Amino acid sequence: MKKHQQYVDHVEAIQPKRNLAIGMLKAFWVGGLICVIGQGFSYIGELCLKLDKDATAAFVAIVMVFLGALLTGLGVYDQIGAYAGAGSVVPITGFSNSVVAPAMEFKHEGYVMGVGAKLFSLAGPVLVYGICSSVVAGIIALIFKG
Repeated sequence: MKKHQQYVDHVEAIQPKRNLAIGMLKAFWVGGLICVIGQGFSYIGELCLKLDKDATAAFVAIVMVFLGALLTGLGVYDQIGAYAGAGSVVPITGFSNSVVAPAMEFKHEGYVMGVGAKLFSLAGPVLVYGICSSVVAGIIALIFKG
């Protein structure tokens, strides 16, 4: 048990100290900035492109997913994530990053076994459990409403 405590003490001594308040502030303003950019594209869809509400929502989702994938491919989104932490994960661009990042990591293995096989390795479980939980919630709502 003494070695375990020595290990814990050693880890605490060398681990960088984190300021929680600063981390939350960074996450808040970066996540907010990503949302402001999305809102800007929403205004472009409504005012400039004259899209209806549903088409504007689809336009914004497509543009933001594309930007997240592009920035991940260029290596910029990793830097944003290192700076902002969860602030970069929460918006739709974080989903895009979670799809593209594993594929980029394994691109040296080829397009089929590398990119194709790893494309949804991180986002896949999120999609599976998200879809399953929405089905369960829909069934529960159907039972209690009907």
